[in-house]
Amino acid sequence: MFSRKHCESDGTGSMVSHMKILIVEDDLEAAAYLSKAFREAGIVSDHASDGESGLFMASENSYDALVIDRMLPRRDGLSVITELRARGIHTPVLILSALGQVDDRVTGLRAGGDDYLPKPYAFNELLARIEVLGRRKGAPEQDMVYRVGDLELDRLSHTVKRQGRELLLQPREFRLLEYLMKNAGQVVTRTMLLENVWDYHFDPQTNVIDVHVSRLRAKIEKDFDQPLLRTVRGAGYMIKDEPKVEGRAEA
Repeated sequence: MFSRKHCESDGTGSMVSHMKILIVEDDLEAAAYLSKAFREAGIVSDHASDGESGLFMASENSYDALVIDRMLPRRDGLSVITELRARGIHTPVLILSALGQVDDRVTGLRAGGDDYLPKPYAFNELLARIEVLGRRKGAPEQDMVYRVGDLELDRLSHTVKRQGRELLLQPREFRLLEYLMKNAGQVVTRTMLLENVWDYHFDPQTNVIDVHVSRLRAKIEKDFDQPLLRTVRGAGYMIKDEPKVEGRAEA
């Protein structure tokens, strides 16, 4: 039985508006509450009460995001997501579920979900997460080639070059560099790296990031005069083409 405690609103406003989402939820009371709350936030929503209906509606209509419960009749939520991805439908998906253990979240994300919110949850957090997914969908297609100074990463050929010289990176190092270059000029936090490069939505309390960053820095900066990858103390890392000023210590 649905309880309002599973979806509590604290009245916090949101920047989300003019979006259309699909709610796939078999609990009719929960779905009605979500629909009303979304409508008050300026979001148009459709509702499917089972997995098969949700799969059909998500396949036949255009949505900015999908909110899918994990345990559904006729077809479970993860199966719906897997099938959508197999059909080439990449609409951002937020999974809602009472199954909130780390293994449950990892399974959901690996099935193709973009975010995972365990129940109970605050509605303003759900709204914020939907906003992030909406921005992701509305963003322009990612460039196939990223460039920072004389460093070039080609996502299509999976190659990295600096000054025309190819650098050999391990798969994880490539993903790390790709994410840093995608966010060039911005501080990338440890949490952002864990979630987007390692697919961890928790901190395993290891030095895995430090080790990989150190190895990556050695590969992209060894034998080159200009440093690109900076450690921003207390914040994270940044890759940026910035002339090195003599006498200035690295951050």
